[in-house]
Amino acid sequence: MGRTLQNTMINLGLQNACDEAVYQLGLDMEELEEIEEDAGLGNGGLGRLAACFLDSMATLGLAAYGYGIRYEYGIFNQKIRDGWQVEEADDWLRHGNPWEKARPEYMLPVHFYGHVEHSATGAKWIDTQVVLALPYDTPVPGYMNNTVNTMRLWSARAPNDFNLRDFNVGDYIQAVLDRNLAENISRVLYPNDNFFEGKELRLKQEYFVVAATLQDIIRRFKASKFGSTDTVRTVFDSFPDQVAIQLNDTHPAMAIPELMRIFVDIEKLPWEKAWDLTRRTFAYTNHTVLPEALERWPVDLVEKLLPRHLQIIYEINQRHLDHIASLFPDDVDRLRRMSLIEEGGIKRINMAHLCIVGSHAVNGVAKIHSEIVKTQVFEDFAELEPEKFQNKTNGITPRRWLLLCNPGLAELIAEKIGEDYVRDLSQLTKLHEFVDDDLFIREVAKVKQENKVKFALYLEKEYKVKINPSSMFDVHVKRIHEYKRQLMNCLHIITMYNRIRRDPVKLFVPRTVIIGGKAAPGYHMAKMIIKLINAVAQVVNNDPMVGSKLKVIFLENYRVSLAEKVIPATDLSEQISTAGTEASGTGNMKFMLNGALTIGTMDGANVEMAEEAGEENLFIFGMRVDDVTELDKKGYNAQLYYNRLPELKQAVDQIKSGFFSPKEPNLFNDVINMLFHHDRFKVFADYEDYVKCQEKVSELYLNSKAWTKMVIRNIAAAGKFSSDRTIKEYARDIWHVEPSDLKIPPPNEPRDTAQDKTLNGTAA
Repeated sequence: MGRTLQNTMINLGLQNACDEAVYQLGLDMEELEEIEEDAGLGNGGLGRLAACFLDSMATLGLAAYGYGIRYEYGIFNQKIRDGWQVEEADDWLRHGNPWEKARPEYMLPVHFYGHVEHSATGAKWIDTQVVLALPYDTPVPGYMNNTVNTMRLWSARAPNDFNLRDFNVGDYIQAVLDRNLAENISRVLYPNDNFFEGKELRLKQEYFVVAATLQDIIRRFKASKFGSTDTVRTVFDSFPDQVAIQLNDTHPAMAIPELMRIFVDIEKLPWEKAWDLTRRTFAYTNHTVLPEALERWPVDLVEKLLPRHLQIIYEINQRHLDHIASLFPDDVDRLRRMSLIEEGGIKRINMAHLCIVGSHAVNGVAKIHSEIVKTQVFEDFAELEPEKFQNKTNGITPRRWLLLCNPGLAELIAEKIGEDYVRDLSQLTKLHEFVDDDLFIREVAKVKQENKVKFALYLEKEYKVKINPSSMFDVHVKRIHEYKRQLMNCLHIITMYNRIRRDPVKLFVPRTVIIGGKAAPGYHMAKMIIKLINAVAQVVNNDPMVGSKLKVIFLENYRVSLAEKVIPATDLSEQISTAGTEASGTGNMKFMLNGALTIGTMDGANVEMAEEAGEENLFIFGMRVDDVTELDKKGYNAQLYYNRLPELKQAVDQIKSGFFSPKEPNLFNDVINMLFHHDRFKVFADYEDYVKCQEKVSELYLNSKAWTKMVIRNIAAAGKFSSDRTIKEYARDIWHVEPSDLKIPPPNEPRDTAQDKTLNGTAA
């Protein structure tokens, strides 16, 4: 979620008033804003997407709730020591959190372990351990519409009789100390991005948020006026018409068997009825196609922790497979492929399969990704129910990612096309009229320059590094992962360095290359990549032959509040994942909206960005998805590229020989070995085209006016990538609710007079 103060002032239309009031108290608002901790309750794109979605849902007047876990410790703080990543605990609640309100009156029990008893009356889950879920509510204000939604985060509390209700009381002190075991559930965020680690505590977290949330939803449903009073229908008949639950990846997949358990075991609905209601309630968003990221929980673990849920999953699977077998008799391989249970070695539950079978809609997060989901990853399921599979291209909130972080640009745009674009970003297309307006071109360039100077000052103050604000700011910020290919960027840096040294008098367009992002603490290769970037920076930044032509910065502790500073200052946005690996990306959209040009592969939402702006207004390079598939068929041989490309060979040899690590010549052996022998993401295959494309970037940067015109064309084409558009599509195609652009009356205004004012307003 990042910081809340400035976002709240903007959405409430209070920023200027607050700035002025604080100024009159002799204080500086920006200084105050810097004191607030980021709420870092997610890992990367997936969690930030949820935050943008909450802003858009409130702005569109949807009655929507965001549910999650109130981690005591969020994503770790990253320190760089001697070029290595070191993790520190993120004690973000140390000074309290003024934005949350604990709601103990809505505390709910969550059960674990125990066993199942079957009788004539049905199944009973007994002898369980209970953990209490205490909700904390954070307000989510819509933009200038007097709407405030709620984000409800659950915290784990031990019941007061925890470990004391057994007759073998034993050690009272120890029993109280053991309360920590229960409360550890909400202690810390698992720091893996796009990687599944099957730990028991993580499964406990996933069930904890699901069980508490479903009880909350059902309590709210029962307290409201529901559908028909006809006694023939159960009170739950209208449940899917009044409740829509979107599963943000498979992490809350246990909601499917949990809702079945509530309907069947507690509410005593027949299975068929319960299953129909469940499927119509849930929809599933897939966020990744990387096999190592897909959740596959061991059956033994689920059986121990949630024995009733395992039985329900088995029953769902049995009925699912019976259905497949009736449609495809004798196709045993299809049954194996489509089963929720994977046999072979240890039995596992494929959570994505559970989500697909238990939902009425499945979507990817960019056109190309949704196509891959349909035709490759889940092709058997898409063949069965093609109408279930959809696309919902991701978006970003223009409130945080333009108004808040880039007020200069936001104001400049408003001067030209009015202020309405903030709620309807498609209006940015009006900027096309000003692409040849010399004054506007100069003003856009000036805002960018001011943002660069401001960021350079920040870097100097915080990290004591001096950079040249007139150099091109070439920025690559995102989680560190092999598929995102920070290594390819690193090879380009070495190549530029070698070219400068080979011909020091030749014209070279000065660059400041900024790379930032966190590596999962257990991800050895990602940590080596950080060390390599820092080792290269050490050499490049201290070579007198290079001077100010090339500087390399590793941006420590990348997070939302740092993104808000670096993105508006960026000239070149690096989006260079291997085609077919980045589901969507959202950083790419933030850079586009803030006046950076993109160098990227035809992957994720880059494809649609090129479609909107025209491919000639992005720097597109490298293999397409089909080329990658072809190369896989014939076999990728890294050695071939190394032998054929002298500059690649030189760069690789320098890493290999210890040129960047003279004290430990073999330091990067693992990286080199990976690049030659098991590089799934084919860095060498795209290197040559990447370097050539970067030359075109430098060439254009020399022509400031041509560069800025291309920037304006990009901003004018960024409208599609508002999360408002994304949420309208979810609302209409999946949740079946209508967004409203009506401004509800403020609390100080009588309702009836306010009614008259909005009568002419039309629903969006």
